[in-house]
Amino acid sequence: MQFFPEGYLLHSPENIAATRSPAALAEAARQGAILEARAALCDSAHNLILDLPGVRAVIPREEGALGIREGTVRDIAILSRVNRPVCFTVTRVEEDGAGGYLATLSRRAAQERCMAEYIAALAPGDVIPARVTHLESFGVFADIGCGISSLLPIDAISVSRIEHPRERFLPGMDIRALVKSKENRRVTLTHKELLGTWEENAARFRAGETVGGIIRSVENYGVFVELAPNLAGLAEVKENIFPGQQASVFIKSVLPGRMKIKLIIIETFDAPPRRPESPEYFFTGSHMDEFVYSAPGSDKFISTVF
Repeated sequence: MQFFPEGYLLHSPENIAATRSPAALAEAARQGAILEARAALCDSAHNLILDLPGVRAVIPREEGALGIREGTVRDIAILSRVNRPVCFTVTRVEEDGAGGYLATLSRRAAQERCMAEYIAALAPGDVIPARVTHLESFGVFADIGCGISSLLPIDAISVSRIEHPRERFLPGMDIRALVKSKENRRVTLTHKELLGTWEENAARFRAGETVGGIIRSVENYGVFVELAPNLAGLAEVKENIFPGQQASVFIKSVLPGRMKIKLIIIETFDAPPRRPESPEYFFTGSHMDEFVYSAPGSDKFISTVF
């Protein structure tokens, strides 16, 4: 069985067919299928009520998430699912005594299976799908399967430094990420290794071109201008230039041996932050043993070994 971040299955034909009636849910219970539906509300006892046709569907509080039963996870993990897709297995479907049907579901059971059958087998360097759930100043939390959250630290998002993850991602965005490390049941992610080497990124730029960029830092010896998430160039210092400004820059030279792109700043200007777009990935495989960012023949050697 494949495991996905919550929301992947919601509109799939298989999920729609399996949740369309009490009989279909009963069959899903026999098969042990993992399904999805939108959480319509959370009652005063913190049971989740799901939006399913022809049946009252309930995830009891203790089945709402891994760790709720043990007290290691707060109830916000349940409350925050309202109006969002949730995964579940079907525990039972029965008549409710009033001419209708009651389906008892478990999100915890789906998460336990995901942990045992998928996440436990992940190794550093594995490339996995993830869905951004929320952003913090220190990094991104992403769903890596059945609502199980993993941290992508801010310094692992891209080679070019950013002030906040909102510059790269939006909640709900589907991304790819690498497993950086595993400690017990906790997975830490990295992302920059998928965004291309220095050489791959620099190949898109030519001396003599004028291109757009973002001022990332202003140092005594120069101004770093981001040309791509994994590529920055260096320009001479000018007055009234500040990090975060948009810029138009002239490419003076591209020097692979020194891993440098020399720039001349034509103009800088303040502009509203751009809405992040889905990342462009250079690496499309399913596993990476080592990422070498450095250009061939360069004096610098920058790499990540998994």
